[in-house]
Amino acid sequence: MSDSSSLFALSPLPATFGAVVADVRLAELQDDAFGRLYDLWLGYGLLIFPGQHLGKEQQIAFARRFGALEVEFGELSNLLPDGGVRSASPGQEDDMMRAIKGNMGWHQDSTFMPVQAKGAVFSAIATPDTGGETGFADMEAAYAALPEAKQRMLEGLTAGHSLAYSQSRLGFGKETDSKSMFAYGFDVGDAPRRPLVKVHPETGRKSLAIGRHAFGIDGFDDEESWAFLEALREAACQPPRIWAHQWRPGDVVVWDNRRLLHRSQPWDMRQPRVMWHTRIAGDPHMDGGLGGIGSPSTRPQEAAGEA
Repeated sequence: MSDSSSLFALSPLPATFGAVVADVRLAELQDDAFGRLYDLWLGYGLLIFPGQHLGKEQQIAFARRFGALEVEFGELSNLLPDGGVRSASPGQEDDMMRAIKGNMGWHQDSTFMPVQAKGAVFSAIATPDTGGETGFADMEAAYAALPEAKQRMLEGLTAGHSLAYSQSRLGFGKETDSKSMFAYGFDVGDAPRRPLVKVHPETGRKSLAIGRHAFGIDGFDDEESWAFLEALREAACQPPRIWAHQWRPGDVVVWDNRRLLHRSQPWDMRQPRVMWHTRIAGDPHMDGGLGGIGSPSTRPQEAAGEA
């Protein structure tokens, strides 16, 4: 890592992961420098690039250097097309606001799809005065901190992953517009099953795979599974394994979705927050699920919309 870091003005975060990279223009990065940046990304899990102000095509091009894309471009914004602010009042949220509120729970992207995402590039276009941070949590360090007996117990367990399930826990039903970008992930038939401990396909290191989309652990009933996962997430997402990035317009981050959980933080939703998201596709052979376990939509707590 020392050889790679010598090319960049690198400031590690006061956490078990992550670094700020200054004095680099991502839109002008040469191939040899990107190769070293990629090594840093694998080592740190999260890289933060202040003041980049990438255009849409520049962001897509940068993300493509990490691999094929699962989602080329999406905007997460509490602003309407006419510039007005979307309603955040309970029961009055549109598809966008339901997605934004769901994203406030710790999760990994696309674990509810047959292949989970490799990573993501995220950039800030408009940010609130306070709040609206993106939190990250290091599941590799969380696994390493567990007693060996707990590690062995978790390595024998799997869970299903479902966006319909995790949104239903918040009282949100399936989006009705099948053409909406937010219908993505709701039309998966059988929820993919994944181990609670994931082996990173590039580093070989182990991490917890316990984001909010997980449900139905083997041998647990529904509520036992939920309580177990909540307790595990709560214990895992503690200092020094967490970091919340306070956004400024123009910031860009890229994170390793196979290692980190992430979530958005609350803010005064009368203020705009506009973010651009590009999702890097995972490897079907290394990031695929273990087979479906049936749709969770028939589970009693989902039908009741418990949050």
